[in-house]
Order: sequence, then C-alpha cells, then structure tokens
Amino acid sequence: MKPLKPKHALYALLTGLWLLGGLSATAAAASLQEMIDAAKTGDTVSPPPGVYKAPIRITKAITLDGGGRVTIDGAGKGTVLWIETNGATVRGLRLIGSGESHNDIDSGIQVRGNYNVIKDNVIEDALFGINMQQSDNNIVRRNRIKSKTFSLGVRGDSIRLWYSKANRIEDNDIRDARDLVVWYSGDNVIARNHISGGRYGLHFMYALSNIVEGNRFRDNSVGMFLMYSDGLILRNNTISHALGATGMGIGLKESSDVTIEGNDIVYSATGLYLDVSPFQPDTTNRIRNNLFAFNSIGVLFHNDWQGNIFQDNRFEDNYVQVSVNAKASARRNAWDGNFWDDYAGFDLDRNGIGDTAHEMRVYADRLWMDVPPTAFFKGSAVLSLLDFLERLAPFTEPIVLLRDGTPKIRDDVHIARAGDGKKESPDTAEDERLKYDPFGLKKRVKKYMKAE
Repeated sequence: MKPLKPKHALYALLTGLWLLGGLSATAAAASLQEMIDAAKTGDTVSPPPGVYKAPIRITKAITLDGGGRVTIDGAGKGTVLWIETNGATVRGLRLIGSGESHNDIDSGIQVRGNYNVIKDNVIEDALFGINMQQSDNNIVRRNRIKSKTFSLGVRGDSIRLWYSKANRIEDNDIRDARDLVVWYSGDNVIARNHISGGRYGLHFMYALSNIVEGNRFRDNSVGMFLMYSDGLILRNNTISHALGATGMGIGLKESSDVTIEGNDIVYSATGLYLDVSPFQPDTTNRIRNNLFAFNSIGVLFHNDWQGNIFQDNRFEDNYVQVSVNAKASARRNAWDGNFWDDYAGFDLDRNGIGDTAHEMRVYADRLWMDVPPTAFFKGSAVLSLLDFLERLAPFTEPIVLLRDGTPKIRDDVHIARAGDGKKESPDTAEDERLKYDPFGLKKRVKKYMKAE
C-alpha cells in the first residue's frame, strides 16, 4: 500500500475528524488555511462541512468549493476572505461576520486580482459585500449579499468597484446594503441583478462605457445615479418604488452620451432626473422606448438645459409628466413620437399619430415648483381649482414646457427616422463583451466561453 501524500493525508484526517464530530471551529480554521496553502495551482479545495475561522487568504489560482455547506466566520473582525491572485474560483461558501470599519473596508470578500470567479456564495452580516480594487476581467455571479443591520447611511456597499475594468456583475441578489458603486471603472457589465432596500441601487462616479442591462431595482431611495459618467448604456431594467423626498428612478448629473432604453420606471417620486446633462459639448443623451408610469414626476430637469433626445417613450398616469425646477422650459430638448396619456388631440387619418402636436403648458401648478413648501398641497382641490381658472382665463402667458410634433396614439406605430437600421449599440451585454477580450479568452478559457 502506497503511503498517502501529505496533502491527501491532511484531507483524510480532516474528513475523519468531521465524521467523528471532533472538528472544532478553531481547528477547522487553521486547517482550512493549511489546506489552501498546501494546494497547488489548478487544484480544487473542498473542505469538510463546518464553520471555519477567518481571515482566509487565497494567493494562487485554485478553486475553493464549499458545496453550500461551508461557513467562514469573521467573528466581527476585519475581512473574511481575501483573493490576492489571478484566475481563482470561490464558490458555494457562506461568509459572515466581517468587522465594522469603513476605513479598512471590512468585507465579505476583498479582491486584488484579475480573471477570478466568485459565484453561488452567501455573504451576510458583512459591512461591505465584495470589494474589488484595481481588479479586471472578474466574474461575480449568483451571489446573495446582505450588509449589517445598521441604519442605511452607515451600511457598507454591496459590491464596490474601484479602478476596475471589464468585470461582469451578474444574477446577484442584493438586499439591505448601502450602494452598489462603480468608481473610476469602465467597460463593466452589470446584468440581471435584483437590488432592493438600499440607498443608491447602483451609483456611478467618473465611470465610462459601462452596460447596465436587465436588472430589477425596488425599494431603493434611488434606482441608478450617474455622476460625471459618460458613454453608459442603461437598457431593459425595471426600477420601481424609489420613494421619499429625493427618490428617483434614474438620475444624471453632468453625464453625457448616455443611452437610456427600454426601461420601466414606475411608482417613484421622480422617474428621470437630469442635472446639466449632457455636459460634454456636442454630445447627446438618448432616452428611448421607456415607460414612465405612476410617478409623481415623470421627467424632472434641474434647469433649462439641452441635448436630450426623447423618442418613443410612454408617459402614463404620472401626476406631472415633465417638470423643470427653474422658471424655464424643456423645449431645447428633442421630443418625438412619444405616447402621452393626457394628449387631447385626434387621429382622424388613423395612422396612429396625433393630427396635432402635443404641447405641455405650465399654469398655476408651477406654484409647487417655484415655492417648494406649497408642494404639500399638490393634488389638492385648491391647487386644482387655481390651475383650472388659470387655464380658463390666464392672467399671464403660460410657459410652453415642451412640444412633441408626432405624438403617438398607439404603441405599435413605427416612425421612420434617419439612421433607422443602423446598430448604435449591441443587442445584448453578451455582444458587448466581445469588444473587450484582448487576450482571446472567450475562445481559450472555458469559464469565459459560456455563463456557468
């Protein structure tokens, strides 16, 4: 009989101790790190089920597979698991009990490397969920992440990208964290995540050329907010119940060349908020085929600005469809082919397009915009009566807020425009990934060939 190699002997001893019920948490902790240290590049480490003590560090390209039965407990100190290598995989773990330091960014997982895969893990009672710094081409998929039970402002972020590029954040379930933040990071894909109970569901700062697709945001103070971030694509997301005094579905501040397309933005205080966007000269923001419904304000402009193109959107059952904070209009933006449920015209030729333009005028209902405290009476009989009298016999010329020359009566109507048929952006986030594959990983590395 051949003697066991030291590594195999260690595995056998740990398994035997676990079967006999004699593996303590402290012994398990030391042995788990020893198992990882003893593994060679390319090995899979599958610890016996149990609770292990943090911190754990992975410094080589191995797979750590908990099989859904392994817990690593930080006991309220520091970060639970560190990945300080390229090409590692961490899956099937439960990571709990990080420290509470914002300065140290105490997390469930800290990543300092490229081409790693973090999937099918549960991260709970961790101040920050996953923190990635200067880490590129990683996959974060199908994880459940929840922060500590602190008040909203002092929770940590669920996922944090800092100077990190070409990562894929997909199919994660994120609840009761502060933000998912993308800072100084570009070419990332954030797709099909469920994010609820946070402050900013998704927050971009100085982040270029990211794709956000197919996500669901609910019960966050803000669904998505873009600050100084250009070239983003926000597509086919659902944002709902972004309520509160400053609640909004999507907000843009000094952000340019943004495509907002195919999103449902509903039941929010403000559907879309635009503050000096687009900011860069000779750029536009394209807002197309979105549903704005059951919001207090459908689209809110911070001031009189230009460069936004609104096409083929549906505005339904918003208390106010469009508003401008300053005493100005939104006419310097392009409005074309949108559906307005308050359109008062006809379609005598039955081509699905109104015979006359849809114009929004501002009457006495400007009171609650110009004098914010009067917003308390918004929707009241008194303000409605003032508005009716102003429309019936206006004392001053009302402000024309916007003019849509081709308002749609039906959704199925296609309005021919210059450039139809030209593919401005990829149909899916999967197509976009091909643009950022400088090493040909999609053809050479199994885990990049197909979503696992």
